[in-house]
Amino acid sequence: MVWIALPLLFAQAAAPTQTERGEALFFDAQKGCATCHALKGKGTAVGPDLTIMGKLPPAAIAMAARSTVTQYVQVVKLKSKESFPAFQASKDDKGVTLFDLSKMPPEKKVVAPGDIASTGGNDVWKHPPAAAKISPEQLADIVAYIKYASTGSKKAVDPSEAR
Repeated sequence: MVWIALPLLFAQAAAPTQTERGEALFFDAQKGCATCHALKGKGTAVGPDLTIMGKLPPAAIAMAARSTVTQYVQVVKLKSKESFPAFQASKDDKGVTLFDLSKMPPEKKVVAPGDIASTGGNDVWKHPPAAAKISPEQLADIVAYIKYASTGSKKAVDPSEAR
C-alpha cells in the first residue's frame, strides 16, 4: 500500500506552487511583467515598481494589470519620421531618455531634444497583460507572486479574483 501512495506524494511535491508559477510568468523573458517592472529590486524599472501593488487586494492588482490605461505612454515622433510608443524616463538639456515600448524588452533610447518632432497621446500601445489576454488562472498566479514578493504571504489567489 505504501508503494502505491509514495509516487503520488512525490508527484504532488514536484508540482510548482501558485507563487512559483506566478514568478515564472512574471520573469518570462518575452511576455513577463519584469521586462518593464521591478518588484523588490528585481526586474526592469521602466514602468512603476510593483512592490507597493502587493499590498492591494488581488482584484485591484488584477484590474491594474488588465488595464489599458496608458497615461504614462506617449507616441513619440522624431524628425527622422520614426514613430514609436514610449515611456519617458528622464529629460535634461543633453537628451531625453525614452524606452521604446514597441520592442520587447523595451529599448532604451537617448534622443536629442531637437530631434523630437512631437509627442502626443497614445493610440497604439496597450499594457501587455491586456493585449496578450492572459488567462484568469495565469493572472491569479502572477497576482499571488506579486503579493508574496511584496508581503511574504503565500495565500492562494483564486482565478475568480483575477477576472
